[in-house]
Amino acid sequence: MQLLFVDESGTPPPYLRWQNTPYFVLGGVSIPEDVWPRLARDLLTLKAGFRVTGEIKWRYFAPEQPRAKPHSLSHLSPEQKEDFRTQLYALIERYRSIKLICVVTDVERAYELRYINSPDDLYWYSYKQLTERFQYYLQDLERAIHQNVYGMVICDHRAPKDDERLRNLHYKLMTTRRESTSSYANFVEGLFIAPSHLSVGIQFADMIAGAVYRHYKANDPRFLNQIRGSFRTSPSGAVEGYGIVRFPSRSRG
Repeated sequence: MQLLFVDESGTPPPYLRWQNTPYFVLGGVSIPEDVWPRLARDLLTLKAGFRVTGEIKWRYFAPEQPRAKPHSLSHLSPEQKEDFRTQLYALIERYRSIKLICVVTDVERAYELRYINSPDDLYWYSYKQLTERFQYYLQDLERAIHQNVYGMVICDHRAPKDDERLRNLHYKLMTTRRESTSSYANFVEGLFIAPSHLSVGIQFADMIAGAVYRHYKANDPRFLNQIRGSFRTSPSGAVEGYGIVRFPSRSRG
């Protein structure tokens, strides 16, 4: 069983505000069920070493602002935060069976498509791209080990109405059979939604999405380079279209 934890970086904006958020990233980390408890133990050990007791979020690594609300990393110096983040990414790289899949949506280009008319459309079609690549990855694993491999998706919870809408859209993907929709034969039924502060996997997905967003938004690949070796690739080793999917895009992997 493969567990795909999903979180986002950036918020899908309305059409007239796309300049404020030129990119929207959905980050996914696929963790085999037998690796998840080891990764969770590794994270607890790392957090204890830095005296971190709460949730980990990408935005917590930013410089502290005066009178900002304290969070789990507020007691760390900038140098300690950098060391902690580096070691977090090293945990992912430690396990070769952990694979990363991210969708990078170019918001301006996406709104040029006739079927993208709202922030919900942006999220939905980004999510579709992500889940399709996860299905392809499960199929790749089946061919490699010659036995059935199944997966489930666990997303960070948002507002109740957003969660309900995403559950319905996920169900639609699972049950609709069209040329433009992948067959999700390897998915376990239903979408699982969990609060990020209660999910180790979603916290890692947030860190993955943040690194990818930083690369595309600020042309800063420092953090992406620390996890580059964990992205899903083609048989020839290509990441583009397989582990990092651009939407819209002419090519598909």
